[in-house]
Amino acid sequence: MAINEFKCGDNHQCGICMDGCNKHTDKLNSYDWLADLPDNNTACDIVEVQFKPPRKGYFVNSNRIPLQKGDVVAVEASPGHDVGTVTMTGRLVPLQVKKANLKPDVELKRVYRKVKPVDMEKFDEAKSREHQTMIQSRQIAKDLGLKMKIGDVEYQGDCSKAIFYYIADERVDFRQLIKVLAERFRVRIEMKQIGARQEAGRIGGIGPCGRELCCATWMTSFVSVSTSAARFQDISLNPQKLAGQCAKLKCCLNYEVDQYVESLKLLPSKEISLFTIDNEYFFFKADILNRMITYSTDKHILVNEATITAKRAFDIILLNQKGKKPDSLLIDGANVAESKPLDLLEQDNISRFDKAKKKKRKKSQGADGQPKQQGNKPSDNAEQRRRDNEPRQRDNEPRQRDNEPRQRDNEPRQRDNEPRQRDNESRQRDNESRQRDNNGRQRRGRDQRRQRRDDKGNRNNSAKPSTPPAE
Repeated sequence: MAINEFKCGDNHQCGICMDGCNKHTDKLNSYDWLADLPDNNTACDIVEVQFKPPRKGYFVNSNRIPLQKGDVVAVEASPGHDVGTVTMTGRLVPLQVKKANLKPDVELKRVYRKVKPVDMEKFDEAKSREHQTMIQSRQIAKDLGLKMKIGDVEYQGDCSKAIFYYIADERVDFRQLIKVLAERFRVRIEMKQIGARQEAGRIGGIGPCGRELCCATWMTSFVSVSTSAARFQDISLNPQKLAGQCAKLKCCLNYEVDQYVESLKLLPSKEISLFTIDNEYFFFKADILNRMITYSTDKHILVNEATITAKRAFDIILLNQKGKKPDSLLIDGANVAESKPLDLLEQDNISRFDKAKKKKRKKSQGADGQPKQQGNKPSDNAEQRRRDNEPRQRDNEPRQRDNEPRQRDNEPRQRDNEPRQRDNESRQRDNESRQRDNNGRQRRGRDQRRQRRDDKGNRNNSAKPSTPPAE
């Protein structure tokens, strides 16, 4: 590999800064801002060597080999040797070692030599075997019934060792797998477990923002992300939108969450209602960074919308605590106009041609080809009303989009309530049948009691002696 090729990706001369530049193709790039000093290369005998990203190591140049950034060297490994590229020399290397959290008492391995053609041939052979080895190892793990995924394979420069990177949700006993792999590929096997985010960083890709994945460009340490970050930023809890290509929550949710948490402290609580002379207003939504709050007279849908500043909301809360109610939430009865951001790159926006074109009215023509005179005033009034309603329809579109997440949230509740409604209906039918049975028993009881009374009266009448007729 030529030195200029590694330092400058476009094969151009950087002048005096050439020693500090690196090829910006991976997240391990570091700018050596002390590279222009005359004695920088000999100031420290430790060099930084990069292997297959994201692996790099630090080695001692005990033989005092004149090394520069971009040189391909053979370094000590266990066992054998490995091949890598020098990415930094000089005074900044001890700082990089400290950043890598290497203990001072750790004995660093040595740099053997600059690579020879024989070393490069063996190195190229090792790299050509990596992909096929990964495919075969996946099939072997599947045949053994192991719940794991082998994401990448890296061969050592002398083909004596292979590192298998795998992903698993639980503990895996891969002792049998190591035996099978060692027998199949005839190399020393090393297994390293990585997470889903590390796998996405190794594979790479394009995120929904249109940029290359952060984990593949600059992120080296991954912090846990929770759904509370989305709640603080008032983002809809849609798993499909919150998850990245690794099927985990996006790392970018943590980028601005601290600023949102600080801004939320300057807004009133969502549980506090505002009272006016006519209505009670409930919190509906908020523009956290602009400190604008929208209130509604209904808790679930947007009714009698009123958008006010956080300062105005605090003033009304203070009046309500004193037992006073303002005439309106708005100042002088006017709604606060939301400021639209100024897009300086709007002329380069790819969607600038997507705006709906205004439909032109076609003039009806007569038999002679001349346009007829439009003297029908009712049609003109209808057209004017239609033009007047267009801004209102455009204003209602954002409200409809805001209501869509709530409607989607209500659908699962409605589906959950359907079995309960069916159970209630069945209970009601059972109660009605029991009521009908009880009414029938009561009627039969009344009929039996009436029959017994009639029978008793008939028996009494038949038992009485008959009186002889008077003479």
